[in-house]
Amino acid sequence: MTEKSKPQENTNEAAEKKHSGKSLKIILVLFTVLLLGLAVGWGWYKWAQGPLDDSAMSVSFRVPKGASSSKVGKLLQKRGLIRSSLAWRLFLKFNKAPAPKAGIHDVSAAMNFPQLLSALSSKPIAEDVSITMVEGWRIRDADKILSSKGLFSPGAYIEAVSHPEKYTIPFPHEGKTLAGYLLPDTYKVPAPGGKVDIPQLVQIQLNAFFNSFYKPHEKEIKASGRTLKEIVIMASLLEREEPDAKMRPMVAGVLYKRLDSKTPLGVDATSRFSLDDWNDRREFLAKLRDPSDPYNTRLRRGLPPGPIGAPSLDSLLAALRPKKSAYWYYLHDKHQKIHFARNAAQHEANRKKYAVW
Repeated sequence: MTEKSKPQENTNEAAEKKHSGKSLKIILVLFTVLLLGLAVGWGWYKWAQGPLDDSAMSVSFRVPKGASSSKVGKLLQKRGLIRSSLAWRLFLKFNKAPAPKAGIHDVSAAMNFPQLLSALSSKPIAEDVSITMVEGWRIRDADKILSSKGLFSPGAYIEAVSHPEKYTIPFPHEGKTLAGYLLPDTYKVPAPGGKVDIPQLVQIQLNAFFNSFYKPHEKEIKASGRTLKEIVIMASLLEREEPDAKMRPMVAGVLYKRLDSKTPLGVDATSRFSLDDWNDRREFLAKLRDPSDPYNTRLRRGLPPGPIGAPSLDSLLAALRPKKSAYWYYLHDKHQKIHFARNAAQHEANRKKYAVW
């Protein structure tokens, strides 16, 4: 009886060995996959810690009071300063790093995680003054309005922006002043002794122009067939011409068409540029009739010599991405709604219809 059972035992033993062999192979495959996953994960983690943009300029970054590491990571990623908020949280956890200090810090997408943490853990920048530069403001407007608040002496801002050679300008710049390249926004600027550090404010604005417009769209700008100066001047016209940002690409298309065909642009806002009071109608009408005024785009062809105000990012993008159409003219009615026309006859009909002269 015992002897007859041996073949069966041998068969079971072989089956067990075969099963064990398959299990071992599965374990080895799973182990290999695990190792590969860990290697890929570790590679991603190290990659995510690196600088996002080696050429990025410094920007101001606020760490909210009481913000968690997770919250700070999400804000850093949203601002385009890091690749992954998850990697940031893991970095802080693995390194038992101190929490970033609440307040404003100078950081850059050119920093890796250790450098960012060092910057965010250092003493915050003094938050002395909040400066709001309004879209469309001329340099003289900014100087007059801000100096009237006691932030600096009258004429100081005009003087500061009249010396481009004193600043780091990481993009092509043409002109005797920095007008048009100072991105309008709200900025936190130190004010030692109660007075704004104007050179620092100007540099912050230049950095904002570079980081928000020039750097992310550099290839598109170079491929546009327009110089950066031409785009900036056009953007300044759009800022004053069209209150609805969504309509500015269409207006840009009309103005570029007139520009390229050597037809006067007919942008009345340019004739207001040199007025002490932008809304002085009497002086404005006189400017419209003055052929010697280089900013008179009714009587002179081409773009004006320089920007007529500070263009917003919306206007800069509209000047970069004009929308083609069949239109050659436009006007605004009393409600500031724009009306386009394909030819002079339609434009004159719109003038009569909407009582615009």
